[in-house]
Amino acid sequence: MRPNRLLPVAVTLSVVAVAIAAGIFLWDLYMDSPWTRDGRVRAEVIQVAPDVAGAVVEIHVADNQPVARGDVLFVVDRARYELALTRAEASVAALKEQAAQRRREAERRTRLGTSAITVESREQAESAAVQAEAGLRQAEADLASARLNLERTMVRAPVNGYVTNLHLNLGDYVTAGRPAFALVDSDSYYVVGYFEETKIPRIREGDPVSIRLMGRDGEIRGKVAGIARAIVDRDASDGGDLVANVNPTFSWVRLAQRIPVRVALDPLPADLVLSAGMTATVVVEPAAE
Repeated sequence: MRPNRLLPVAVTLSVVAVAIAAGIFLWDLYMDSPWTRDGRVRAEVIQVAPDVAGAVVEIHVADNQPVARGDVLFVVDRARYELALTRAEASVAALKEQAAQRRREAERRTRLGTSAITVESREQAESAAVQAEAGLRQAEADLASARLNLERTMVRAPVNGYVTNLHLNLGDYVTAGRPAFALVDSDSYYVVGYFEETKIPRIREGDPVSIRLMGRDGEIRGKVAGIARAIVDRDASDGGDLVANVNPTFSWVRLAQRIPVRVALDPLPADLVLSAGMTATVVVEPAAE
C-alpha cells in the first residue's frame, strides 16, 4: 500500500483511538468521580420566640435586616411585669422582717429556762423561725423570677444573623414559646451535596471541595465535614404488629441512592450573598492515597 494511502487510515485510527480514550475518561468522570450538580446551600434557622406573653409595643428590626447577637429584636409590653416585680419586692421586704422577728423570738425563748417556758414552746418558736426563713427564700426566688420575666420582655437575637419572613406588627399579641419569626444564623452556612452511593467510597472527611453556585461565576472552597450515616428506606416500614412490612416487588432497574455529604465552607468573599436553598455543583477533590 502506498504511503499516501496509509495517511488517511492512520489519521482515522488516531481519531478513533482519541475518541475512545476520551469516551472512557468522560464515562469514568461522570460515573465514578465524586461530583454532583445536586448541591444545596444550608444554614441553621432559629425560631425566635418570646419567653413571656404580651402585646408587642416596639419592633427594632425589618425583614432581611442583619443583626448581631444580643441586639433587641422587639419588646413585649412591660407594664404587668413591672407590677409583678414591685409585688415581689414588697413581699420579700415583708417576709424578711417577719423572718427576723421569728428568729429573735426563738432566740429569746431559747435563753429562758424550763421554769419559765416549756420545751414545746421553745420548739414551736424555733419551727416558726425556720418556716419564716423558708418563706423568705421562696419570696426571693419569686423576686428573681419577676426580674427575669421583666428582662425578657426585651427579646434579643440569640446569634448573629438575618431576620427573615418577618410578619410581626405593633400590637400583635405574642405567646411564650410560640415563634414570632425566623432568624438565619449567618455563621452557620454550609453546603450539602447529594452524591450517588457509588461515589461515596471516593470521599473522605477533610477532602477539599470546589463549589460553583448557580448564577455566579467563580468558585468557593470548602472541606468535607461528614457523610450522612442514614437515609429513609422507602421500601420498608413497620406493619401493624411491629414487624417489617417489606415490599414484595423488586425493580430490576435500580437507581443509586443519594447520600448527603456535608461541606464546611472556607472563608467567603466579602461580596458574596448566600441564601439557604441556593443550588450548587459540588466537586470533591480526593486526597492522594
